[in-house]
Amino acid sequence: MTEREKIFGRIREALTVIAPVPGHHGQATVQAHKSSPSAPARQWLPPVNDSFEDQLACFRENAANLKVDFFAVNSRDELLQRLVELRDSEGWKKIATHQGELTDFTTGALGLPVVKTDTTYDVHELEACNAGITECDALVAQTGSVLVTNRSAGGRALSVLPPHHVVIARREQLLRDLPAAFQFLKQKYGANYPSMMSFITGPSRTGDIERILVLGAHGPKKLTIFLV
Repeated sequence: MTEREKIFGRIREALTVIAPVPGHHGQATVQAHKSSPSAPARQWLPPVNDSFEDQLACFRENAANLKVDFFAVNSRDELLQRLVELRDSEGWKKIATHQGELTDFTTGALGLPVVKTDTTYDVHELEACNAGITECDALVAQTGSVLVTNRSAGGRALSVLPPHHVVIARREQLLRDLPAAFQFLKQKYGANYPSMMSFITGPSRTGDIERILVLGAHGPKKLTIFLV
């Protein structure tokens, strides 16, 4: 048997094992995979209650642990006020965004030059922006993650290149856990999945060098989330 045949044999064997749904806490899954190496993940991804208040509290706690600035605002006027405060405190000179109901409302009122990534744009102009303001597909309470796709967040680069990523989400976009997020993607996109889907869990970070945590090594150094 050649090495190639051995590799394909191991792949075929692995495909016979049913993989657990990420973050799932159903009893059937627990029993079926209680001896699985992935079972301890349930300790890291505890179940989240169904009430909005519990999900909001869970997301807020996870966001704080991930060094994310999270604000649940009561109105669009309050949202705009907080964005103006960010603009002034950080000295924004140029921002990047994409077309959307919430992004159009906020960025149009900030009085700054805007680069829009859902039209033709210069990548050097995008790199020069102080912040990228996007919408999203969902927020995941269980992990404190932001679910984005290239269709919901202005393409692939907008949430990555500017040093400060600002996310604006609606309250109905807050989901309980990862299985709910995957189910949401399936229902929203069906067989026509976006070319890019990403769970953003905190600002970019690395600990490769002497195990020292460094923010912003591979993407935005700061992540701010507004829930309207």
